[in-house]
Amino acid sequence: MTKDAVAPNASSSYAVSVPAPAKINLILRILDRRPDGFHNLWSVMQTIQLEDNVSIRLNQSHADIRLQCDARTLSVDQTNLVHRAAAAVLQACNRQAGLDIVLAKRIPMGAGLGGGSSDAAATIIGLNHLLNLGWSATKMAQVGEALGSDVPFFSFAPSAVVSGRGEQVHPVKLSDSRWIVLVNPGFPIETRWAYQQLSITRSHVQPLSAAQGRLAAESKVTWEHILRMAENDFEGPVFERYPQLRDIKLQLLREEAEIALLSGSGATVFGTFINETKARKAVARLSVKSEFKVFVVPAQSGPLLCQDTRMLG
Repeated sequence: MTKDAVAPNASSSYAVSVPAPAKINLILRILDRRPDGFHNLWSVMQTIQLEDNVSIRLNQSHADIRLQCDARTLSVDQTNLVHRAAAAVLQACNRQAGLDIVLAKRIPMGAGLGGGSSDAAATIIGLNHLLNLGWSATKMAQVGEALGSDVPFFSFAPSAVVSGRGEQVHPVKLSDSRWIVLVNPGFPIETRWAYQQLSITRSHVQPLSAAQGRLAAESKVTWEHILRMAENDFEGPVFERYPQLRDIKLQLLREEAEIALLSGSGATVFGTFINETKARKAVARLSVKSEFKVFVVPAQSGPLLCQDTRMLG
């Protein structure tokens, strides 16, 4: 079967722009090892307003995927998650198209904030809109599943219980709001290393608590309820290797963060605050190194959305 080319009169004069938010893990449990060698995970994820941006334009003058990025250390070839996501969409819908994609990075890389996964999901969402595919969130999540365990979540953002390898996503509404202080130490932590260290250092897998297990049946919960259960299984081995991250956590707690936690496998540590004033006061008193990056952002309150942009010429 040959792939269908995008018609010459398709919306080549338009681009879509999709903000790609970071995520934090309010709860992250790493459970049993699966037969495929991966671990089952269980997490409550929440997007925050620290965002990359993905802009996509159809271009009839070529027939390949061309990616540009303002982060010089990030490859723009077929190894990039955005490039791979665009190729996966075209394969899934059996089409050919010339695509010009511009990725603007703000989320630190290797930070436990899901930046690459969010960029991939934004690419899928953007192409679904640009090519008029009419895919549901479930379909977009299925396309993203092969790209990374965090990718499906972003089709159901801003808040969800995520399980399995990340493909099982149960959206949940968090009432009220919070401000988030992020402290990134300026170095990445490799996820594979974190999993290896966790397997080496723990003697058994702690099952989900009864309260955690009930969350998958809820449609709406409060921040207070979630924060009472906040934990991250990676903190033990990661803090052992990088004690400065434990110090950041303790500083945030001393500055009246409701909770402070490693996000993902690190290296970012975050604290939650009841309002912006408390968050900014805490940041003003933090003692961090000059190479650290500190962000003060609200938790996100809506899904990833496309913006149509008229392209001239």
